[in-house]
Amino acid sequence: MTENTTPAPAEIRAFRAENPKMRERDIAAQLKVSEAALVAAEVGLTATRIDGSALKLLERVAELGEVMALSRNESAVHEKIGVYENIKTGGQGAIVLGENIDLRIFPSRWVHAFAVTKKDGEQERLSLQYFDKAGVAVHKVHLRPTSNVDAYHAIVNDLKLEDQSQDFVADHSKSVTDESGDVSQDELRDHWSKMTDTHEFFGMLRKLKIGRQVAVRTVGDDYAWKLDNTATADMMHASVKSGLPIMCFVGNDGIVQIHSGPIFNVQPMGPWINILDETFHLHLRQDHIAETWAVRKPTKDGHVTSVEVYGANGEMIIQFFGKRKEGSQERADWRDIVENLPKATSVAA
Repeated sequence: MTENTTPAPAEIRAFRAENPKMRERDIAAQLKVSEAALVAAEVGLTATRIDGSALKLLERVAELGEVMALSRNESAVHEKIGVYENIKTGGQGAIVLGENIDLRIFPSRWVHAFAVTKKDGEQERLSLQYFDKAGVAVHKVHLRPTSNVDAYHAIVNDLKLEDQSQDFVADHSKSVTDESGDVSQDELRDHWSKMTDTHEFFGMLRKLKIGRQVAVRTVGDDYAWKLDNTATADMMHASVKSGLPIMCFVGNDGIVQIHSGPIFNVQPMGPWINILDETFHLHLRQDHIAETWAVRKPTKDGHVTSVEVYGANGEMIIQFFGKRKEGSQERADWRDIVENLPKATSVAA
């Protein structure tokens, strides 16, 4: 984008002031800037630039006590209330295995961060917001009424950067995954059938150099079958009715956030289907769903069944499993729900 078409920070602030009820992602889209550019425009006013390192956050975040963890992609928002605990770092990643907050983190994708203060009537809403190199939101930590505000200010003070500029320069260069593999159905099925753990799936795709959506389209309907795009909402309602605990995964390039447990309150609202529970909120844009698949993966404990939802760009929006313990067989009631979801009436060419 050329200099004269990129709004200056003051212009971004003016637009936001004129559109106080507009969602931040919608403002960013309309102004053709990243969400991080919106936040950067407030530096020195309501935002402070802080170190963007995921690992530095994880060293301190437990000090905040109860917070709301938010991870999202273009089509789904996953919010969990809880405490960051049981944090493990090492190698290329990090994990948080708290009772409520359950994360898989890819720190190399975390580049920019801000501490943000928002006025909500008389109240101040405090958050730590992390973005990738292009300015796309990776993860946000929102303080709650019981959070430790003194710890928050100490963290911000310690992580504050010298650079407190309001300009944001996005880096749109992409690291490309090689998906050039020319894999026959027989070869794919051979590798697929030899899995003993669902975590081997990503390694299999990388080895064969094929994308996830290509794999589920190719493998054959004993391992993956296409569902109607109403299936996710149907699955949610069936899970509420049965009291079945599920696992719900929402991710982007920098993080995967997971809910494990029953769900209680499913509400449609416009294009969104929402789960509005006490410590878990999910918002899913149903109009962004291009394909929905039921997928079976072999494990040493028998096959495990997931529901996978893809957007028009071929990226996975959201994924669901029945909750199970490692070493246990999949629950029959989860398998029954998935196998009775409505199948797609026609398969795209």
